Amino acid sequence: MTATPAPRVTIKDVAARAGVSKGAVSLAFNHKPGLSEATRDRIFRAARELGWAPNLTARTLAGSRVDVVGLAVCRPARVLGLEPWYMEFVSGVESVLAEHSCSLLLRLVRNMDEEVGVQESWWRGRQIGGSILVDFRADDPRVGLVERLGLPVVAVGHPSLTGGLTSVWTDDATAVTEAVRYLAALGHRRIARVGGAAALGHTAIRTAAFDEAAGALAGAWQVATDFSGDAGARATRSLLTASAPDRPTAIVYDNDIMAVAGLSVAAEMGLRVPDDVSLLAWDDSQLCRLTHPTLSAMSHDVHGFGAEVARTLFGVITGEGTAGSHPVPTPVLTPRGSTAPPKV
Repeated sequence: MTATPAPRVTIKDVAARAGVSKGAVSLAFNHKPGLSEATRDRIFRAARELGWAPNLTARTLAGSRVDVVGLAVCRPARVLGLEPWYMEFVSGVESVLAEHSCSLLLRLVRNMDEEVGVQESWWRGRQIGGSILVDFRADDPRVGLVERLGLPVVAVGHPSLTGGLTSVWTDDATAVTEAVRYLAALGHRRIARVGGAAALGHTAIRTAAFDEAAGALAGAWQVATDFSGDAGARATRSLLTASAPDRPTAIVYDNDIMAVAGLSVAAEMGLRVPDDVSLLAWDDSQLCRLTHPTLSAMSHDVHGFGAEVARTLFGVITGEGTAGSHPVPTPVLTPRGSTAPPKV
């Protein structure tokens, strides 16, 4: 017997739940005057409880901006410009936005408070139809902001960080564990990790996974950085200045920029890769295949990841997508010339 599909939630249902008219719901979602903040919040809460979002076409006719999607990134412009992951991610997002004749509004912010203000300004000013949220932290203030505003978003982050928002994420913990196990299987017993910014949620997840996976090793080190090549070089230099018995024989990096910098530092110090030290990068951009030796990496389709994020956001905006958690394939280990059994 075929199950009867659940009836589609409508604006009338939201109005009834909130105890207001359909016109009031329209005013709230089109950010027009005439409602108190308490009433507006009650309407948004009713819509969330019912899993309803305004139809994309209807919002266009009402004058809301759904031809623009927002993305705020808390990174220095110079660092972002050199970061292959973000370039690939944005290209994936853009590939889907182009199909919808939609543009990306990109803003670099200095801190989380500034981003909260930017997101609120964009939404209240009807500059965007939805937003992509990245770089989640513990107790992230954007979760409460989205709930208060009724802003359609997709969160790029593990569900433990995103507070019930619709999310798209990769299993960083499993990938870190695979990297450590691979190096240990090669015979490495002293392994280090050059990680990203400690405040970021995905960095904390990777840090905890590394601690657990490396627990049985003879030596394990972790160094936090800002993802830049300069920071990666400094971290590598500090790890490799110890005498051979007390330094790592393998290093895992949280991005490919730092891994390339680490490769240069090893050469500067007269160390051979992989004979003296093995290096393993994250993300696997074209950079990893242009070095000598080529860099082993945890590979994943960053362009496809960005495209999936954009598709999920359109589902949130139109109310036609599936809410909740959307995992994408875990990064896969790709061995190349920079990893081998230790010789020291």
